[in-house]
Amino acid sequence: MISEKYLIPTNHSLVRFLLVGLVNTGIGLAIMFLLLNVVGASYWVSTFTGNAIGACVSFLLNRAFTFKSTVSYHKGLSRFIIVILLCYFSSYFLSGKMGEWISQYFIISPEMAKNVSVLLGSVFYTISNYLGQKYFVFTNKIG
Repeated sequence: MISEKYLIPTNHSLVRFLLVGLVNTGIGLAIMFLLLNVVGASYWVSTFTGNAIGACVSFLLNRAFTFKSTVSYHKGLSRFIIVILLCYFSSYFLSGKMGEWISQYFIISPEMAKNVSVLLGSVFYTISNYLGQKYFVFTNKIG
């Protein structure tokens, strides 16, 4: 039997958010890299599609498990979409620019720079998305 001191504490919303994030990020990144590297889709199509599918999983799990919110689906979903879109465009725009900068100053291929951009974007997206969901989407103050 595993001692409780070795278990991940799930009493904090950030820990639960990260656990849910592992699931939806894994799904989203797999789709992004598949579209980008196998299908040959563009950076924007790949990242948008992967994030859209991950977002569906995220909304349901974060509402019920992470934030244990009673916010109505109507209000929560509309705010969720706003946060997701803002986080997506700002995070992947910034990471795309950083990828361009990296490819100019370091010896890596443009394809590798795109992959680095996707990974950086997912980090920026995760941080901004958590804050938006916690303080704007799933706060029970909005009913």
